[in-house]
Amino acid sequence: MGYNKEKFDGVFTALLTPFDKENKINEKALRELVALNLKMGVKGFYVCGSTGEAFLMSKDERARVMEIVKSEAGDATLIAHIGSVNEMEATALAKHAKALEYDLVSSVAPFYYKFSFEEIKGYYCRLADAAELPMLVYHIPVLSGVNMGVNDLGAFLNDDRFIGIKYTSNDFFMMEQCKTAFPEKVLYNGYDEMFLAGLSMGADGAIGSTYNFMANKFVRIRQLFNAGNIAEAQRVQKEANRIIAILCRLGVHRSEKEIMNQMGLDFGVCRPPFGALSSEDKALIKKEILPFI
Repeated sequence: MGYNKEKFDGVFTALLTPFDKENKINEKALRELVALNLKMGVKGFYVCGSTGEAFLMSKDERARVMEIVKSEAGDATLIAHIGSVNEMEATALAKHAKALEYDLVSSVAPFYYKFSFEEIKGYYCRLADAAELPMLVYHIPVLSGVNMGVNDLGAFLNDDRFIGIKYTSNDFFMMEQCKTAFPEKVLYNGYDEMFLAGLSMGADGAIGSTYNFMANKFVRIRQLFNAGNIAEAQRVQKEANRIIAILCRLGVHRSEKEIMNQMGLDFGVCRPPFGALSSEDKALIKKEILPFI
């Protein structure tokens, strides 16, 4: 399966999903978010991933988010996260992505039941066939509980149906080994706070959640890295990491939505079982984050 690698290099926002007071998708706010990120210079969007609360939404809601983003994104590269432990649901979303003319599909490995690697591989291959689109493996062992090594990931990267990996792990040695063995494949860094480290080990770009409100910082880091200005790239990464440290303390998903609210976009709150931020938490965000993004 041939592809234009340049179309997939760069910074991609893992989109948040805004909900209104009735806990329904806030379509207006989602469209505003897409427009904001395009202005900040992102290459494209990772739609309905863990940042977007995919596993707290119905299949129909996820399909609707995909439709809204497609209608607003223009020429941006679009990656649909279709992952579900229910393969029938994932297959339906894969076919929907194809119908909407998304560029890629992606999925977290099927989790909870401790599937064998052969079962996981079968899941991915069937989804790639159903979508008839290039597939991006979403490697996030800390949340999925699925730990794949270089040989396991290589089994996908050796297959023309798979374009690369969304690599959310701090094992940069394995990242480098994957990129060295498969230089033609696309490798996205997944941890925002380690973006510069990922670039140094061969990542072609990144997919991140804090990009929703500060993608411009990560676009700048990549520009500086490519220009060889590592000291300035480190300075911008430190700026971002000061903010990320606060998010980790308060709860990343719910804090990111509160940042969007304070920026004037109506993002509501995360769906239960996520809890709410306190008034003190919101005041901290207003004082220590909002002026610096």
